[in-house]
Amino acid sequence: MAELIRISDEVRSAVAAGTPVLALESTIFTHGLPRPRNLAVALEAEARVRELGVTPATIGVVDGRPTVGLSADEIEQLSQSDGVVKASLRDVPVIAAKGLSAGTTVAATAHLAHHAGVRVFSTGGLGGVHRDAQQTFDESADLGTLAALPLVVVSAGVKSILDIPLTLERLETLSLAVVGYRTTDYPGFYIADSGHDIEYAVDSPAEIARIAAARDALGISSTLLVANPVAAGSELDPGLHADVLARALAAAARAGISGHDTTPFLLDFMQRETGGRSLDVNVEVYRGNVALGARIALALADLA
Repeated sequence: MAELIRISDEVRSAVAAGTPVLALESTIFTHGLPRPRNLAVALEAEARVRELGVTPATIGVVDGRPTVGLSADEIEQLSQSDGVVKASLRDVPVIAAKGLSAGTTVAATAHLAHHAGVRVFSTGGLGGVHRDAQQTFDESADLGTLAALPLVVVSAGVKSILDIPLTLERLETLSLAVVGYRTTDYPGFYIADSGHDIEYAVDSPAEIARIAAARDALGISSTLLVANPVAAGSELDPGLHADVLARALAAAARAGISGHDTTPFLLDFMQRETGGRSLDVNVEVYRGNVALGARIALALADLA
């Protein structure tokens, strides 16, 4: 069990040499996108990272083995298999012991990336505080996990189906610094501006790298969150978004949907009612975050 986590030779060598590495999660292609688009997006992300001079470290669990740096064959296996489960951090030991395969969430991916010495991680959207959390206490494990790891994580904020104001309050409580990439408008994943503000904007990957270096010098162990809005012209129309979201929430209430069933129900509703446009935005969000994450990894390597 001491050798439970497998780190690919490519990732291990890059980390040892101090060259840039970018962690990528696997749930986007195991659970977030339909086939065959999921595999195409995953391989495209790795190719883009390599084009920018960075080593990709896609993370998942293959036959019980948590792996940092999946091969192309392993990515294909996870993207095509019906038996792949979704693993947050608490699930990883169970999945490993049972010999299952899994796509890793933000929390699980971040933990495994940190274990391997990878410092930057790009994802689509973070988990956060759910609506009505005052009664349900429903909050993503992503937040607590990232509060304990000194990473840089690039996302397009949290999905707008969550409670964004409460999420921002929790980020402050957990000492998770949030900076907006060239904006102080906190993004809402499908839309560039959630209607909520954050205090600081950053103008370049180099500035983000300097903030991370200052955090490390101060002995602060929490993640720096970089909020990167979806590219202009690629967001879901804000009016359509507001209308569909309101109808999705009402439909969930009528159907008595609650707990862990809420998120997939709402996302599926969004996809259907936007004619698949929400999936297109999801892909554009991911592409933008991957490119920015790679540039941050390069900037961090330059500081070393």
